[in-house]
Amino acid sequence: MVKKYDIENADLTLAGHTHGGQIRLPLIGALRVPSDFGNKYSYGLINENDKKMIVTKGVGTSILPIRFNCFPEIVLIEFK
Repeated sequence: MVKKYDIENADLTLAGHTHGGQIRLPLIGALRVPSDFGNKYSYGLINENDKKMIVTKGVGTSILPIRFNCFPEIVLIEFK
C-alpha cells in the first residue's frame, strides 16, 4: 500500500534540478527555466513561509549543450 504524505507540513523539500536556466544574464537572471515558476525557484535555498526548499543547478545541460554564468553544482547537505 502506498502511503500519502502531507507535503504542506514538510520543513524541508529537496527538489530536482532545473539546470539553473543554463544561461543567466546579469540583472535579468535565466533566459528560460523549465518550470511554471520561472526564475523564482531556478536554484538555491528558498525560504518561504517558514519552509525551506533546495533546488540544485545540476551538472549537465538540456537541449543546448551550453552554460553561461551558471556553473554546474552538486549540493551536499549536512544535517546536525
